[in-house]
Amino acid sequence: MRDNDDLEQPEEEETEGESFAELFERSARQQSAWLEPGQKITARVLKVGTEWIFIDTGQKGEGVVDAKELQDLDGHVTVAPGDSIAAYFLSSSHGEMRFTTRIGGGASGNAHLEEAFQSGVPVEGVVEKEIKGGYEIKLAGSARAFCPFSQIALRRIDDPAALIGTRLPFRITAYGEKGRNIVVSRRVLLEEEQRRLREEVQAGISEGMTVGGTVTSLKEYGAFVDIGGLEGLLPISEIGWSRIKEVGEVLSVGQQIKVVVKSIDREKERISLSLKDTLADPWDLAVQTYPEGSFHTGVVSRLAPFGAFITLADGIDGLIHISKLGGGKRINHPREALKEGETVEVKVESVDRTERRISLSLAGAARAAEEEEATLADFRRQADAAPKGMGTLGDLLRAKTQKKGK
Repeated sequence: MRDNDDLEQPEEEETEGESFAELFERSARQQSAWLEPGQKITARVLKVGTEWIFIDTGQKGEGVVDAKELQDLDGHVTVAPGDSIAAYFLSSSHGEMRFTTRIGGGASGNAHLEEAFQSGVPVEGVVEKEIKGGYEIKLAGSARAFCPFSQIALRRIDDPAALIGTRLPFRITAYGEKGRNIVVSRRVLLEEEQRRLREEVQAGISEGMTVGGTVTSLKEYGAFVDIGGLEGLLPISEIGWSRIKEVGEVLSVGQQIKVVVKSIDREKERISLSLKDTLADPWDLAVQTYPEGSFHTGVVSRLAPFGAFITLADGIDGLIHISKLGGGKRINHPREALKEGETVEVKVESVDRTERRISLSLAGAARAAEEEEATLADFRRQADAAPKGMGTLGDLLRAKTQKKGK
């Protein structure tokens, strides 16, 4: 006959057993607490079994994937231990973390559609045909779904028929009537991927960095450039060193370019870019190329009330002040002497590399002034060398003029 202690022992063992189960379950929940249903991870295959494939989730505990999801048409498993696969977390129960690859046409797919809807796991589908307002999508097994035109891509597709027959990933946004009424969206997946790429790009870029990009659209004020999932604005003033009137003269949609990150506003998710900063600064050699006193040919690029801007080369403009445009006469506006687009010969009066300024004058007037100054200098030398009594400088000038007139 057992004493009281013996009678209480089984109850104590049961209590300890229940406590252990609770601890085990709580530990399992903690292991998967960092994962949300539908969350995507990259996992390493540990073991391939008949029904399950065991994966390393990167945390304490292992995960399992139904082996049917990774079989080919002949029923052979397509992965081996050591391979990396992308998997989506489904749930955790009794210490077991369940994962799935993208649900597609495998044997297990049809049974998992409702679970995929609940957890947000993507599903694969084939675009069967166009119907009113969207597409009919064939999912796993015999399931059919509807995808509105607005949910098939991020932007409107010019040729909707081009997607017929393609296999694409979708997310189930509505699941009703035991699978007879399913609505899917591809756009939500694209937006999530876009956000992920944007966050990665934002974390990896900094002001002053040079990055590659693709021109996505052209505007009057500049161009938008995709720099790896994140769009930045390339203002028209940052496209080149020369003055650009139309963005399309230099850039085209789809063009690959290198740009410098000028500024980042992470709160507003705005990035300003520069193509100009990747190009050689023409002013670096301006002093050597356009020394004072040299003559050059340029084009009248702009007329302002105070003078005319002359383009000597890409990114190099000089100014002829209005006081040097009238040929000695006073004019009210440079248009009285020049017109935009006109080619003129100019003389460099001065160069300021720091301020990026070149002062110019019209070559004709400059040469005439030089000739006059040379003539006066010549007469002065003659006057200094002539014997006294030959008259004044004015007499010499008059004599010279009369000699020319004969």
